[in-house]
Amino acid sequence: MARSKWLVGVVIAVLVLGSLLTGCGTKAQAPATTPAQELTGKVIIFNAGSLTEPLKRMAQEFEAKHPNVKIEMEASGSRTAAKKITELKKPCDIMASADYEVIEELLRPQYTDNNILFARNELVIAYTPKSKYANEINSDNWYQILLRPGVNYGRSDENADPCGYRTLMCWQLASKFYNDPTLYQKLTQNCPARNIRPKSVELLALLESGALDYAFEYKSVAEQHKLKYVSLPPQINLGDMKYADFYRQAEVQIKGSEPGKMVTYKGTPIVYGVTLLKDAPNKNAAVAFLKFMLSKDGGLKILQEEGQPVLDPPLYLGTLPPELAGVAQPAPANK
Repeated sequence: MARSKWLVGVVIAVLVLGSLLTGCGTKAQAPATTPAQELTGKVIIFNAGSLTEPLKRMAQEFEAKHPNVKIEMEASGSRTAAKKITELKKPCDIMASADYEVIEELLRPQYTDNNILFARNELVIAYTPKSKYANEINSDNWYQILLRPGVNYGRSDENADPCGYRTLMCWQLASKFYNDPTLYQKLTQNCPARNIRPKSVELLALLESGALDYAFEYKSVAEQHKLKYVSLPPQINLGDMKYADFYRQAEVQIKGSEPGKMVTYKGTPIVYGVTLLKDAPNKNAAVAFLKFMLSKDGGLKILQEEGQPVLDPPLYLGTLPPELAGVAQPAPANK
């Protein structure tokens, strides 16, 4: 089914209201975390691959403050992460998604009551100095370079990873932006199945080995891995709130939660979401980690240092549990 129209409105409201962007407006003040001596055990996090590096840093800092807690992260495409909970019934405390709407579609309200919007991103084309035509490609000619004979480029699987369906949206928008109705088809046909991986970060090894010349990635991932990248026009990179209306012209169908069911995703500015699961095995420690992750001087600072813009303060959909009161403000459509 198509995503609800009000969800699109939430994203636009999040990104258009300047008071909700970093450094502006009233900041949410998270309550003090649970005392270190009361926190023990492991916290299980299923996370989008693009969050791996900043989450590693957050885990290290959190564990240093709470030595009896171990943060266990399991990276995958965001939709795959959600299905580990809904289909495989794997225990999980926190799920962090590269697209907050994955949480809306697959987890809320059955598996969680809350969905906290906390970060943004944009699509880029990552490459290395040994990529074919590395000295020629730029923000204007990128699609011409990719379509040259012998050039290999890759993307992630749209059914497993938001970066995958966002890449397809980017190509659709490029067809409109460059006024070439055949461009989407050309870009799709010239990216064979062997160049598609379950999550976008898995493409990095193919870039380094030379198996791929170019890969569609999030900007933060390219910067974290010290890769060269081509910035895409804001009209197609899904990272600029000013073009939210233009982004909605793109849509991709992906496999739904039930066999044979398809879900239509429309283009929106990129917004990440994180949630505390109802059946979190280690709720006390998970709550403390989320408070750290969503604090201005903790996780949000780390995200910015890792090249990822944040929502300051974070916003939430649904209902926050009492233990998380104050970590985020209600999203405009949630009031």
